[in-house]
Amino acid sequence: MKEFFEDLAKGVGTFALKNLLPAAILLLVGLTIIKIVLKIVNKILQKSQLEKAAHSLIKSVIKIVMGILLSLIIASSLGIDVTGVVALASVLTLAISLSVQDLLTNVFGGFTLLYTHPFASGDFVEIAGQTGSVREIGMTYTKLNTSDNKLVSIPNSAVVSAEIVNYTVNGSRRAEIKVSASYDAPVEQVLAALLAAADLQTVKKDPAPFAAIDLYGEHAISYVLRFWSDNDVYWDNYHAIHKRIKEIFDARGIHMTYPHLHVHLDK
Repeated sequence: MKEFFEDLAKGVGTFALKNLLPAAILLLVGLTIIKIVLKIVNKILQKSQLEKAAHSLIKSVIKIVMGILLSLIIASSLGIDVTGVVALASVLTLAISLSVQDLLTNVFGGFTLLYTHPFASGDFVEIAGQTGSVREIGMTYTKLNTSDNKLVSIPNSAVVSAEIVNYTVNGSRRAEIKVSASYDAPVEQVLAALLAAADLQTVKKDPAPFAAIDLYGEHAISYVLRFWSDNDVYWDNYHAIHKRIKEIFDARGIHMTYPHLHVHLDK
C-alpha cells in the first residue's frame, strides 16, 4: 500500500511538473500579455480620432477574444483535445446565443453605433424619450448623463431602433418661444417688443431673430419668436429671453391675456 501511494505521488508530481507548471506559466505570461496589449490599445485609442464613447466597447471585445485564445492555449498545454473543445464550444455557443438573444442584439447594436456614428462623446442627444449628454457606448448599453445629473443606461438595440436627435452636432440650435398678447395691442408694437427681448449679445445675428403672428385665438393673438444660439449658451439665452419678454411687455404696456368671459347684462 505504501508503495502504491508513493507511485501515485510520483505520478502526480510528474504530471504537475510536465503539465500544470507549464500551464501556470502560460497563464501568467498570457495575462501579462493581455494587460500589455490592452495598455497599447488604450494608448492607440487615445491618439486616434475615434470617439471616446466607443473605447470601452473595443477594449471589452479585445479582452474577451484574447481571454478565449488564452484558454484554448492552456487547454492544449494540458493535453486536452482543443478540436473537441472547439466543437463543444460551438454547440454551447449556439445554445447560449438562443438564450441570450437580447444580449447579443445589444452587442451588435453597439458595433452598429460605432459604424454609423450618429453621435459623439459629450453630444447632447435625445434617444428613446431620454435626453442627456453621451457618456459612454458600452458593450450592451449606451449611457447618458441627464441635465439633472442622472445616469441613464439605454440598451444598444433600443438606441439603434430609436429616433436619435442630436442637438450638438451642428454647433447651434434654434429656439422658439410662443406668447400671447391682447387684441388691443398694436401688432407692430408686440413684434418690436419680442425682437427687443432677443437683442442679446450671445444671440446669433445671422440668421437674425424673427418674430411673427402665429395664431388668432379666441381671446388673444399668439405670437412666435425664433432665434439661434450656440449650444453652450442655448439654455441661458432661452431663459433670459423669457424673462426679458415679460419685463419689456410690462414696460411698454402690452398685456398678456388669458382665457376670460365677458358677460353683458341687459337692464
